[in-house]
Amino acid sequence: MLKENIYRSHNTSMINENLVGNSIRVAGWVDTIRDHGGISFLDLRDHFGTLQIVFESASMLNGIKKEQTVSISGQIRMRDKTTFNEKIATGTVELVAKDIKVLGDVIEQLPFEVNSNEEIREELRLKYRYLDLRGKALHDRIILRSKIISHLRALMQKNGFTEITTPILTASSPEGARDYLVPSRKHKGKFYALPQAPQIFKQILMVSGFDRYFQIAPCFRDEDARADRAPGEFYQLDFEMSFATQEDVLTLAEEVLYDTFKTFSTLEVSKPPFKRFTYAEAMLNFGSDKPDLRNPLRIKDLSEFFNKCTFKPFQNSCVRAIKVEKGASLSKKFHADMLEFATSIGMGGLGYITVNDDMTYKGPIDKFIPDQQKVELKEIMNLKANDLLFFIADDEVNASKYAGQIRTELGEKLNLIDKSKFEFCYIVDFPMYELDDNGNWAFTHNPFSMPQGGLKALNEKRPDEILAYQYDIVCNGVELSSGAVRNHEVETMIKAFEIAGYSREILETKFTSLYTAFKFGAPPHAGMAPGIDRIIMLLTNQNNIREVIAFPMNKSAQDTMMGAPSEVTEQQLREIHIKIR
Repeated sequence: MLKENIYRSHNTSMINENLVGNSIRVAGWVDTIRDHGGISFLDLRDHFGTLQIVFESASMLNGIKKEQTVSISGQIRMRDKTTFNEKIATGTVELVAKDIKVLGDVIEQLPFEVNSNEEIREELRLKYRYLDLRGKALHDRIILRSKIISHLRALMQKNGFTEITTPILTASSPEGARDYLVPSRKHKGKFYALPQAPQIFKQILMVSGFDRYFQIAPCFRDEDARADRAPGEFYQLDFEMSFATQEDVLTLAEEVLYDTFKTFSTLEVSKPPFKRFTYAEAMLNFGSDKPDLRNPLRIKDLSEFFNKCTFKPFQNSCVRAIKVEKGASLSKKFHADMLEFATSIGMGGLGYITVNDDMTYKGPIDKFIPDQQKVELKEIMNLKANDLLFFIADDEVNASKYAGQIRTELGEKLNLIDKSKFEFCYIVDFPMYELDDNGNWAFTHNPFSMPQGGLKALNEKRPDEILAYQYDIVCNGVELSSGAVRNHEVETMIKAFEIAGYSREILETKFTSLYTAFKFGAPPHAGMAPGIDRIIMLLTNQNNIREVIAFPMNKSAQDTMMGAPSEVTEQQLREIHIKIR
C-alpha cells in the first residue's frame, strides 16, 4: 500500500475481492463514462489496469471529461455476478464513489480517442505520442519491452558478462552507414560522431583485459526508415567475448535468444542448436541470406540441366526452380498474378510446367525439354503428379535474388508460412570480399572480421575465394544480428585492408585506436549484437518497428512531437563555428 499519498491509497493492481468493504482512494485517467439513468459508471485507467467506479448521483460527474486525471475515493464492493468482466483484473469488484477531484483538466478537444477501435493516422499518433501511449496495446508493448530488456540483462550477467557503457560522442568512421555528426565548440572545424555501434570500444575492452562485456547499446545511423528499421537510432544487445571462437558466440546466442523467446511467447521456438547454412547454401536454397524457414518451399539449381535443352533463353543462364506440390490445379488468375509480380520486381517473365496424372508435362516450356531429359527432371525435382514447377533464369546474382522473392510471394499467396512458430537459423561463411560498382574489391561485411585461414589465405587466395568468420542470426526471415570473430592480428589487418584498397597509412589514421591497441597483446575475441527493437517486434507480432518504441521518429526521420530536427539560432551556430550553406 502506498502510505500517506494524497492522490491514491491503491493502484488498480492492488485491488481485488480482499478489499471488499474497505474505503480507498484511486487516481488515474477517465477512460469512459456511461450514464445508466440516475446511476453513472466511470472506468478509471492507470498504468496497471482499469477499475469500474459507480456514481450513485449523476451530478457528481458534472464537468468530468474523458482523459482528465482524477482522484476518487469510495468503498470497494462486489459486482453483481451478471456484470463480472473477465477482460480486466478488477472485473469482479467496483468502487462506489464518495468524491471525485480533477487533478489535470482537459482544456482542448482530443485529437483522437484513446483506445479507439478506429484507424488513426500514424503521423497524428506520433505527434501526440503521450496520448497514443495511454492506449492499452501500445502501453503494454512498452511495458513488455522493459521486461524483455531486464530478462536479457539478467541472462548476460548469469553468463558472466560485465555491463559497461561506452561513449556516445566519438570519432567518425569511414565504414558503414552515414554518421550523425556533432560539431565541436572547443575544437574549431572538428566533429564528433554518434556511434553507429560500439564496435571499436568493445574490441578495445577485450584488449583491456575484460573477459566478457555487454550493454543494451544505443546506436545511431543516418539511414532511411523501413518497416523493420527505425531511422536515426536503435538499440542492440551488444556483447563481446575474449579468448572465444565462433562456436562460443553462437552457442551463447542460442541460449539467450531461445530462453527469451520461450519466456515471452507462447509460440513454438526452434530449439538449440539452431540450423546453420553457409552463405552460399542460403543464396542457393532460399535466394536470400535472411531465409524464413517457416516457408517450406526450396529452390533448386537447374542451370546445368537446361544447358542440355533447346530452350535458348535458359541456355548459358543461371536457372533456378521452385516446386509447388499439388499446384497444377491453381487458377489462371493465380498464374497471371504471379507473372505480374515477377515483372514488377524486374523479371522478364516467369516460366512454368505442370505435371499431369500420367507424369507427362504441360506448359509453355514443356516442348523444349527432350523426352529423355524429362525423366532426369523428375528425379532432380522429385516431381509427382499434379506438381507445379516455376523457373527463374538470369545471371547468377539476379536469378538468386528473383528466385528468393518468388519463393516468398508463393509462400504468402499459398498460405504456406507457418505463423505458429519462431524458426531460427545461422548464416555462416560469408565471403570476405566482393566487387564494388567500380570493379574494385570491397569488404562485404564487417572489415574487422578475421579471414578464414588468416594471413596465409589473404596472401595465397583470390579475394573472391576468401571466407570470413562472419555470421548472422535470422528469425522468421528477419535478420536479428550480425557478428564476427575479430581480426586481432596487426599484420593480418594490414593485408585485409590492403586488398580492399586501404593503405597502411589510412589504417593508422582512420582506425588509430584499434591499430595501436593490437600492438600490445590483443586476445582473440568475437561477438555479436542482436537488435532489441527487432526482437520485440517479433515477440509482439508487429509488422512496424515503430510499434515497439516509445518515442520513434516518423518515416522521414522527424520527431513531430518534439519538433526535431529544428532550426537553431545564429548565436548557437557561431559558438560551434558553423555557417549554413
